Amino acid sequence: MLTGAALIVAVAALAKARRLAKRLERLTESYWELRYEHGQLRARVNRLDPETSSSGAGADLPPVTSGATAFVPLSSLKR
Repeated sequence: MLTGAALIVAVAALAKARRLAKRLERLTESYWELRYEHGQLRARVNRLDPETSSSGAGADLPPVTSGATAFVPLSSLKR
């Protein structure tokens, strides 16, 4: 009986671990997609109004050059 209970607990723990791994994967993918979109939007704002964006709230961020390579998540390449 103790072995059966231990087996049930182990299966439940395995199922929870798999759910958490999938959730972590989704959150990681969302983070990189948001980071990529943020870079794209910042570059777009810099192109539209370069003098205001360099002295605004993002003054502590490094400037984005037009020839800079942006991060592309591998998950977007699979689609």
